[in-house]
Amino acid sequence: MTNAQIIGTAAQALAEEGKIKYTGRIIKALNPAGEEIEIKETEAIHTFAAWKELGYQVQKGQKAVVALTIWKHTKAKQDSLKDKDGNELQFVDKGRMFMKTAHFFSASQVAK
Repeated sequence: MTNAQIIGTAAQALAEEGKIKYTGRIIKALNPAGEEIEIKETEAIHTFAAWKELGYQVQKGQKAVVALTIWKHTKAKQDSLKDKDGNELQFVDKGRMFMKTAHFFSASQVAK
């Protein structure tokens, strides 16, 4: 499962529980059987760092609405493979992927 799928599924569950709000918009999608379905859009949830990167600040005293285990990628040094003439052929990513617990805050918990 990708991070987008993990977060999207959790957001739908949180909205059904009343912990986050719906935006009022409807998303049309295909279910695994290939049938078109309508899904209510939920408000955005992001980590503290993601909100900060988007220019928002989590309001003082707010607690995360959910803790999810998502994929994280390490940013290890990249090496490049070179041919005999010294030309770079490709980059080799020496990072790795692992599961990590992250805490998510909803759009109603942040301010510009």
